[in-house]
Amino acid sequence: MSLKNFHIAFITVCTLFFGGLGALCLMLDDLPGMLRVLGWVSVACGLVMFVYGLRFLKKIRTLKL
Repeated sequence: MSLKNFHIAFITVCTLFFGGLGALCLMLDDLPGMLRVLGWVSVACGLVMFVYGLRFLKKIRTLKL
């Protein structure tokens, strides 16, 4: 597996984990307030990773790697 493919796979897995953790923390009602904050931070990090992944793919296509 090339470094490019590993990077794409790693970004995808991280985005899914951030989204899943955020969804879990926000869907459960019995959690303390700090875990709600963790949920929102995870959702924000998932969105940032998604945007980063799109920009990475665009840059790879521009460089034709």
